Formats: sequence, structure tokens, C-alpha cells
Amino acid sequence: MYNDKVKSKSTSLGWESEHKMARIIVIANQKGGVGKTTTAVNLSSCVAQQGKNVLLVDVDPQGNATSGIGIDKTKCKYSVYDALVNGVATEKTILRTKIPTLHIIPSRIELAGAEVELVSMMAREQKLKSALRCVLHMYEYIFVDCPPSLGLLTLNALNAADTLLVPIQCEYYALEGLSQLMNTVKLVKQNLNPELEVEGVVMTMYDARTKLSNQVVEEVKKFFGNKVYETIIPRSVRLGEAPSFGLPITLYDSRCSASKAYRSLAEELVAADNGEFVNGGE
Repeated sequence: MYNDKVKSKSTSLGWESEHKMARIIVIANQKGGVGKTTTAVNLSSCVAQQGKNVLLVDVDPQGNATSGIGIDKTKCKYSVYDALVNGVATEKTILRTKIPTLHIIPSRIELAGAEVELVSMMAREQKLKSALRCVLHMYEYIFVDCPPSLGLLTLNALNAADTLLVPIQCEYYALEGLSQLMNTVKLVKQNLNPELEVEGVVMTMYDARTKLSNQVVEEVKKFFGNKVYETIIPRSVRLGEAPSFGLPITLYDSRCSASKAYRSLAEELVAADNGEFVNGGE
């Protein structure tokens, strides 16, 4: 459970400084089954395992990121719903995970009703941004897992975000709906969050044995250019098994190809954030 130790450790590191505020990276794609939650869980875990202080925020009513990181949703006193709708202090919703430097704001099924409840609220697109403001000093990265839709919850996430990370599966319909997502990003930039940028695009479910996977990677690179990460996430049986044990892949099987890939992706993201390189070497 969240307790004073979380807060005291954070403040002792001096994270109140403006230059130490967390970067909020939203992981979204309204197309389901693209590895969005898998990426949210494993990327946040790998960044935390690099020694960074990380918060994972689950704003998907299905709560798969919550259970995938090992949290029993039925035993959570508070969830992200309480922070968004009931005005509960965000600090009270934060839980520890098996990785010491990774915390989570969990999701429960009542979040499904939040889309409707938020409609009549003032500043309804600002709720998540407001909720996260008071914990920005405690973390270096905040990753937000979104539902597979472009409703009010995803809109809240995009409004709170510094950047958007888009997982795309290496399959035939990969680019389907991407123009809709990019149009939503454009509208959010115009009306709510002018600072929003695309952090990067990660290719998932890659099968080296098929020509199709390679063709899709090339098409996505044409669409997004150097925003596409060098690291590609392979198809992996172990990756599919890990959530049922409530473990990120690096704790479930640290040597498998998916573990290596997510560690590589985390290194790429952090290095780019530090200005060490830009994808594609440009």
C-alpha cells in the first residue's frame, strides 16, 4: 500500500525542483490487441529497473495493467476512478509493486462508468492532469495505459501528456485507424495541450519468419520516419504467459527475447530523453 515511506523517499531526493518533474508518457492506440498494455507494464518496469522512479497509471477500465503488474484489483481501497471522479487525493491511490522504484495507480471496473460521469463535469478533460500534478515531483517518468478507444479517458490522458507512445502490431491492419489517432492528437494540440508530441512508435508482435512483418515495419517507417524505435518487440509465448502470474516479463523470464527487447526499448527511450541519440542516428 502507499504509505509515508514512498513520499519521504521521494522528497529526500529533492524532486520538487522544476527540472526534476516527471515526464508523462501516454501509451495509446485505439486499435485493440496491439500490445499496448503489455508495453505499458514492461516498459515502465524496465525503466524502473534502470533505477528511475516510475509511476504507472492504469486508465483502462479493464485494469489489465493493474493485474499484469501483480495487483489484486478486488483489494484496492482506492483506484484511478477515485482520483478522477471522487476527488480522493492522488497520493492515497498509489500502490507499491514488486519493483521497488515502480508504483502504480490501479484501475477497477467502476472506471467504465467514468466516461459517462465525466461528461457533466466542469473541465472534464483536465481531471487526470489535475490529479497527477501533485505527484509529478515524486517521479522521473509517469506512464499512462489507455483504453483501446478515443473516448474521454484517452482524451484526459492526452491532455495530461508530454508525449504519446504508439504501439503498432506487425500485422496486415497495422495502419488501420492510425490516421484517426493522429487526427485526435492534432485536435488535442489545437484545443487542449499544444505541447503534446509523439514520443515514438514501437513495433510489436514481430515475427521474423514472415515477409509481412518486415513489410509492415517499412510502411510504418514511411508514415512516422525516425519516430519509430530501433527496438522491435517479438512475438513471444513467455510474454503472453507473464500477466497471468502478475509479473512483468523481466521478472517472469529475464533471459527470453521479449525481456531483452523491452530492456533495449527502455534504454533507447531513456537515452533519447537524455539527448544521447535520436532514432535512426539522425
